Amino acid sequence: MEKNNLPKIISVFPLSNFILFPKTSVPLNIFEPRYVEMINDSMKLDKLIGMIQPLSSNDNEELDPKLHKIGCLGKITSFKETDNGNFLIELKGLVRFETIDEVMSDKKYRQYKVKFENFENDLKDEKEELKFTDLELIFKDLKLLFEKKGFIINWKALEKQSLDETINALAMASPFSLEEKQVLLEAKTLDLRKNKIAEILSTYSHDIFENTTLQ
Repeated sequence: MEKNNLPKIISVFPLSNFILFPKTSVPLNIFEPRYVEMINDSMKLDKLIGMIQPLSSNDNEELDPKLHKIGCLGKITSFKETDNGNFLIELKGLVRFETIDEVMSDKKYRQYKVKFENFENDLKDEKEELKFTDLELIFKDLKLLFEKKGFIINWKALEKQSLDETINALAMASPFSLEEKQVLLEAKTLDLRKNKIAEILSTYSHDIFENTTLQ
């Protein structure tokens, strides 16, 4: 997608316990009526929706929780309606956005004016100058953390992807906290995200490495 074609107003899906990163794809089961309506409208328009995390998963304002400022615009790349009227979709992360103002409308779901200026590099195909050799230690530590937490990752498949796809996929799938994942989402460049992953891993290092000899 070209930056000139980015929408100025988007529909947003405030989903707790989930963060979408650019250049990653995720399956979603849409069953809540307002979001079924949102997907229906999106399929008729541009197939774009914004994924964003509520500031608190325990927010009492269930219908209109306060949201983080940064989310990720996704495009519906696969769509299937189930027998009970739910939607099974595949959503691909395109570019991060920053919310400006909420738009009042008669829709059951929420819409926001957004800007993309700070994250237009997400749309570029050029790869940043980072090599897998620079990340061997991070990947090693991440692998240990994934295994300790019972997560299964196809590391061989990841190595066949581009570096930014790999880092974003690991950031999204990692057993980090939602707050830590939000920090990774907001890291402006791939290099910053790599460094943030290293910083977060260092806080887990005692648990990963120091206690492995306990019986």
